[in-house]
Amino acid sequence: MNVQQTAVSTVDSMHHPAHLTELLSILHYWRVWQESQGLSARTIAERAAVITRLVEFAGVHPLQLSPLAIMAYCSQPGLSDTSRATYHASIRAYCKFLVASDHRADDPSLKTPTPKRPKGKPRPVFDNQLELMLATVNRRRTRTMILLGALAGMRVHEIAKVHGADFDLANEVVTITGKGGSTEMVPLHPDLVREAHQYPRDGYWFPAYASQTDNAHISRQGVYAAIKGVMERAGVQGTPHQLRHWYGTTLLDSGVDVRVVQELMRHKSLDTTAIYTLVNLDKRRAGIERLRLPSAA
Repeated sequence: MNVQQTAVSTVDSMHHPAHLTELLSILHYWRVWQESQGLSARTIAERAAVITRLVEFAGVHPLQLSPLAIMAYCSQPGLSDTSRATYHASIRAYCKFLVASDHRADDPSLKTPTPKRPKGKPRPVFDNQLELMLATVNRRRTRTMILLGALAGMRVHEIAKVHGADFDLANEVVTITGKGGSTEMVPLHPDLVREAHQYPRDGYWFPAYASQTDNAHISRQGVYAAIKGVMERAGVQGTPHQLRHWYGTTLLDSGVDVRVVQELMRHKSLDTTAIYTLVNLDKRRAGIERLRLPSAA
C-alpha cells in the first residue's frame, strides 16, 4: 500500500461532519485575518475552498491536519503540477495562520515538500491575431477591454474594476489595483488616453448589468467571456490573458529594459518578467542561419 492509500484509509475512518462545521468558524477568523493583510476577496475564497476540500478529504478536525494528510491531498492523481503547487501554497498559508493565531503550536506543512511549480512560457497572441480581434469586435466597451489588456497589460480581474477615478489624464497615468489589493501607477498609451476621454470620469467603466447588483462593476467572468467571444469570432485560439503576454513580449522585443518591463507589468520578482525574455523560434532560427562553416584551405 502506497503513502496516499495509507493516508486515505486512515483518515476515512475519522471523517465526521462536525469537523466541517468547526472549520467554518476557523475560516471566518482566517478571512478577517487575510482581509487585514489586504488580500483580495478572490484569493481568500480560493484559499478557503482548498482548505475545505482538504478537511473533507482528510476527515479530521481542521486543527489536527498531519503532514501525511497534506502530502496525500497534494499528490492526488490527475492534479497538474500547477494545481499541486497552488494547493500547497494555500495550505502553507493556512497552517502559518493557525500558528500565528495560537490555534496550533506546530506547522505541519513545514514537514512536507514544496511541489515544483512549472515555469510557464508566455503565449502571446500574434500581431496579426490582435489585428483580427480589433477588426472583428463590434461593441465599444469590449474593444476597450481588449485595449486595456494589450496596451496596459491588465489582467481580466483588473479590467473588470477599472474606474474613472483611476485615471489622471493631465499626467496621462492610470492607477491599477492588482493582486492582493496592491496599487501601481502606470503610464497610459496614447490610444488609451483617447479612449479614457470617451468614458465617465467617475464610476466604473464596465458597470454590472441592471439586473445584477447596483453600483457594482462587471465580474471578471464577464470580461473573460466578452474578450473570448471576440477571439472565437476572429478565429484566434487562446485566452484573454494572452493579451497581457503580448504586452510583455512586445515591450521587450522593442528594446525596453527588462527592469522597466517588470515595473510596467507590476511583477514583484524579476524572475517572473524574465520568462518574457525567452527568444522566440523565428529569432532562434535566424541565429542558426548565421552560422558559417570555415572555408577549406
